[in-house]
Amino acid sequence: MKQKIFFAALLLTFVGGAVCAQESESLKLSEKEIIKKGWNFGPLPVVGFDSDLGFQYGLCCDIFNYGDGSRYPQYDFKINMEASRYTKGSSVLRTYGEFKNLIPEGKLFFDVTYFSAPKFEFYGLNGMASPYMPGVAYQGIKQVDVPEGLKSAFYWMSRNQFRAVASMQKKITGALNWTAGLAYYDIRTSRINGDKLAGDDAVKRDWYNSQGTLFNQYCASKIIPAEEAAGGHVTQIKAGLTYDSRNHDSDPTRGANVELTFYAAPDFMDRTESYNHTNGGVLFMGSQYVPVVGDKLTLAYRLGAQYTLFGNVPFYFCNNMNSMFFRKMYTEGLGGNASVRGIHRNGVIGDGFVLLNTELRWRIVEFRFINQNWGVALNPFFDCGQVIQPHNLERQQMFKEPIYSGMNESLHYTAGCGFKLVMNHNMVISFEAAKALRENDGDGLWTNIGFNYLF
Repeated sequence: MKQKIFFAALLLTFVGGAVCAQESESLKLSEKEIIKKGWNFGPLPVVGFDSDLGFQYGLCCDIFNYGDGSRYPQYDFKINMEASRYTKGSSVLRTYGEFKNLIPEGKLFFDVTYFSAPKFEFYGLNGMASPYMPGVAYQGIKQVDVPEGLKSAFYWMSRNQFRAVASMQKKITGALNWTAGLAYYDIRTSRINGDKLAGDDAVKRDWYNSQGTLFNQYCASKIIPAEEAAGGHVTQIKAGLTYDSRNHDSDPTRGANVELTFYAAPDFMDRTESYNHTNGGVLFMGSQYVPVVGDKLTLAYRLGAQYTLFGNVPFYFCNNMNSMFFRKMYTEGLGGNASVRGIHRNGVIGDGFVLLNTELRWRIVEFRFINQNWGVALNPFFDCGQVIQPHNLERQQMFKEPIYSGMNESLHYTAGCGFKLVMNHNMVISFEAAKALRENDGDGLWTNIGFNYLF
């Protein structure tokens, strides 16, 4: 009850603050700042790291067009292309774009991505209801010791995902806009493939192939029904409103950005006479950027919630955050670099959630280099969130460890700090580290090297 009051108070504070946040005076660019015009190309090697995924390597390219420069640092359009792999086995092929000159007083967004993850984390459902037992291993349903030099695969499964998303935004008045979008996901799930994970190492291959995983136990216990065990297709129709008074899209120092999106996912492809996963719900994401010391120090916070209004969400889509526009490559949570930093990726999932991210953004220094505008910033942060709408909890409660802990869901929280290198207010190279403050949410230090602020 206290947590519900806490989040309700935060929501009221946010709504009141957002209404007052729109300022008539826009940010004035420094006289020394270079005004970008026309095309700007940013080909880069992809070098990153994520505690959940490993080291990332590959190639990417950011393509900006600033037109005549009269709207700088706003751009007319941006396209990004990336091909990369992670040392823990995952790979990504992605292209996305944002066009602000095709729709008068609006924008168009698209994203086409293929993710391959032979080792995808699955820690169970409903947050604290799922016990976290580091190092545990099973062969069938028998618990066994992990041999020296090998790793437990108990919390692993395999998942491949293709997604195609198109969204648009059109001005109503002032900073208020209506939005609409379509999304399609093809998701394939299965137990781990020891041949892919072990390569030519016969000992590792035999060990992985002999292991029973939490995913296997969820399927055997029918918490994951047979119709969902191999994945499926999701088609979404979205509509909503946004309020956006930020001075920059990627590096805001003042203003607010509020999204209210209603979504429906009719089951066109996987339904049978006895099963379908038609569902719908609502997502709210609101962020505000409060200048503390001009544009040098900014208090930023984001309050979010997602709630299923009707139907059956398949287990493989419970972790999807159904935003209209994507800021991060991965749009999943709770946990990982897109939601509550420091918690296991996909560590807290259900049919509905709430989250809060707060951080101080301190722009330490600004400088010009190779005809570009650069800034360096620090962002200490605190994140929290929890499941507010469980998924198939009644079935989960019929079992004992390692499926059900006997605990009720409660708030998960983390703390950490980030370092940012910003180019032209539009490209942000990010390093972040965080620590989960509850044992069930992970041990060790979570780190991530990638792109963009979280919000």
